[in-house]
Amino acid sequence: MAGPHVLTIVIPALNEEEAIGDTLRRTREARAFICANSPVSDVDIVVVSDGSTDRTEEIAKGFDDVTVLVFEKNRGYGAAIKCGFEHGRGDLVSFLDADGTCDPKTFAELCRALEEQQADLVLGSRMGPDSEMPLVRMIGNRLFAFLLGALSKRVVQDTASGMRVIRRDALESLYPLPDGLHFTPAMSARALLEDKLRLVEVPMPYSERVGRSKLSVVEDGIRFLTVILRAAVAHRPSRPLLLAAGLLGLATLVVALQPVSYWLAQGELREPMIYRVMLASLLGTLSAIVVCSALVSERVAALFHRRPIASRGVTGQLGRLLSRGTRRWSIAALLTAAVASSSPGMLQYLSTGQVDMHWSRAMLSSLLLVVAAMLVITSFLIHMLELVAAQQGDLRGAQWPPDRIRPARAS
Repeated sequence: MAGPHVLTIVIPALNEEEAIGDTLRRTREARAFICANSPVSDVDIVVVSDGSTDRTEEIAKGFDDVTVLVFEKNRGYGAAIKCGFEHGRGDLVSFLDADGTCDPKTFAELCRALEEQQADLVLGSRMGPDSEMPLVRMIGNRLFAFLLGALSKRVVQDTASGMRVIRRDALESLYPLPDGLHFTPAMSARALLEDKLRLVEVPMPYSERVGRSKLSVVEDGIRFLTVILRAAVAHRPSRPLLLAAGLLGLATLVVALQPVSYWLAQGELREPMIYRVMLASLLGTLSAIVVCSALVSERVAALFHRRPIASRGVTGQLGRLLSRGTRRWSIAALLTAAVASSSPGMLQYLSTGQVDMHWSRAMLSSLLLVVAAMLVITSFLIHMLELVAAQQGDLRGAQWPPDRIRPARAS
């Protein structure tokens, strides 16, 4: 089944003297199996010693057909892999942890999946029944996979697998990537959030590692979470923002439930309820701000990445719901309701110079005015972004409606 591809396997190693020798032996022995069972004609092995202070470098250099690169100081897991990619000669690049947890023969199946499914990136999923991953890390990986799946709207089982195959020409779309251990979840996030990249998972066995793990469950877990959220904000900012807006909206309903129920039943509000009403008003305002931010940020991201504005899912539905015409009617309705709510107090003040209107009317009027102002600002920003997008398209020779971007010329 030997094919046209050359596979570069990068093995980053930091103080792995207990495992590196066996890992390299197994990888070298897997060469023939990979070439016989995948569209790969040759396998290139690169070890990057990431500032190791033990015998890792010495052991790796004992294998004549293995390229060994050495960092004098520790630069990080991701930095070692990227350096190995640069020095490898394969049109397919991959990496494998040096700790003996993964079987190098699995690369054959990963390369087959890459070719058969026309993927840009294939990763080995460690979440199967044959996995020997510690329970704490298993739970953490499933949580990260759920979060990233929710943000990308694509199914993923394992965001941080240390065994994967990538087409070299896809690296440009995946970079930049961090230098640390959060290199793998960052790559997964970029691949899932980029519409033009196709990621495929293949289940694989996973064994208990040899030697002491370099991973800190808490510290690196926070890094993994941060890098996933940062990738989502950079590529699809509306998704985390709308998730936050939904949570704030739900909190608003929970807080406002008691005073609203009481008002519907009694037709009035008791004085002690002012605190609940104030909190509900604050949460509702924050929710509206985040929704408006999602509308604007989606257009900013689309402009930056030169992609169409989302037309499907919650973002697309919200965009249609708050279209230009709807925003205008909403602003007018909010201003009308705000005036109606506070008009008794305004009329009383104009006639008597005093106001004894109930505080709830003033709070409702203020909330409506703030939301109306946010919609006005959002409409202005969206219009500005549309003009910028139109002008950029005009500079690239695209056709845009003249009444949208071209001033009238005098005859």
